[in-house]
Amino acid sequence: DVRVIEEVSLNLAYMWFVGINPDEELPDASLLAKFRTQRLKDTSMDDIIQEVVHQCIEKGIIKSHGLSIDATHTAANTTKKVPERIMKHLAKKIFKTLDRENGKILSEMDTNIPDYKAMENHEEAKTVMKTYLEEVIAKVQESNEFSDMPCTQDAITEATNIISDEKFILQKGIRSLIDQDARVGYKSKTDSFFGYKVEFAMIPEERIITAIEVSDGAYVDGSKFEDLYKRTKTSGFDIKEFYGDKGYFRKPILDILKEDQVETIIPVSASVYKLDDSKFSYNKDSDQWFCERGNYTISKKCRRQKNKAAMLTYTFDKKVCINCPNINQCINGKSKVKQLSVGINAGEYYEYSQRSKTAEFQEKYKKRASHEWKNGEMKRFHGLDRARGYGLRSMTIQAKLTVLAVNLKRIASLVSSYFACLSKVFSG
Repeated sequence: DVRVIEEVSLNLAYMWFVGINPDEELPDASLLAKFRTQRLKDTSMDDIIQEVVHQCIEKGIIKSHGLSIDATHTAANTTKKVPERIMKHLAKKIFKTLDRENGKILSEMDTNIPDYKAMENHEEAKTVMKTYLEEVIAKVQESNEFSDMPCTQDAITEATNIISDEKFILQKGIRSLIDQDARVGYKSKTDSFFGYKVEFAMIPEERIITAIEVSDGAYVDGSKFEDLYKRTKTSGFDIKEFYGDKGYFRKPILDILKEDQVETIIPVSASVYKLDDSKFSYNKDSDQWFCERGNYTISKKCRRQKNKAAMLTYTFDKKVCINCPNINQCINGKSKVKQLSVGINAGEYYEYSQRSKTAEFQEKYKKRASHEWKNGEMKRFHGLDRARGYGLRSMTIQAKLTVLAVNLKRIASLVSSYFACLSKVFSG
């Protein structure tokens, strides 16, 4: 707050933005905190982002009707550590807190922490350190003074909660005591990172962000699609097209878009739709599959195996299959008729697959590239490549302030280019 008042008192751009003259008296910095905590207590940064988008629509700055959603990663402001090292720090923290509150460390406690680095077997090192930490916790809890040591109790509770989590030992949970919300995520099968995922909705043509969500690094893209989608609609934006990568090709997302009659510009995911449609085609009116030789299915059965999703099994005409020249390549084993097993949504996915191969789809999908440009802008020029603080709350504030900054920059660019065009028209 003090920094804001200092900047406004010296910077003409700040004065213009807040609408004051250089000779006007500025309020005390403490009043900003009072205004924020008392007058704006029910107003979140999400509301501010939505209001900015709403005003852009009203002023005619936003004219398009497309929306794209994607996620990017942000590295944590610390390094990830192995469980052994974390347990060592937990033990040290208990000793330090106990010494400060009790005046001494209990005589029956073993303060010689095992040297996990000397152990070649990683699994053995984790087991030894966990056993040691559990013994330390037990010794402290058995002491008579434990009930009078609140800080030590907090340290014990923290250590107990961490080591009781199965994901911790598997190195899929907490990897840092400084930032306990950060998690390991994967950009690809072999490329991992430690930090957070920032997922945001953006209008590709104007490149204005409409909503944002921040999660830990283990977040699966698209899990908060509905929240981002609804918040965008709340701002008054009329969505007619949606752009997303293969990670957003999911039944729940497709159903939401279909219900709102939004054109879906999402490539088909091979993990969802596994059928080779170069060999098979589908007729939705007759609910029949056709093979590359022209044979078609004559019956259908729904089968559900234990702990597996339901499958539809289509059976082709046996008479045609027997006389087919491809029978040896198409049918394996003793069966004399071809059967095709597909997911219950395969027919619907086939239509998406065919449409994704058209030139119109490919041309529209190019608009999604602007999302990558925005990722690069926020990381390169606004520091979103790395967290500035610790914890999910700090990362969320950083990401949303970054969104407000890039949105205001983009709005200024769009407005200035509009007036530049007008001046050329009238001067010409």
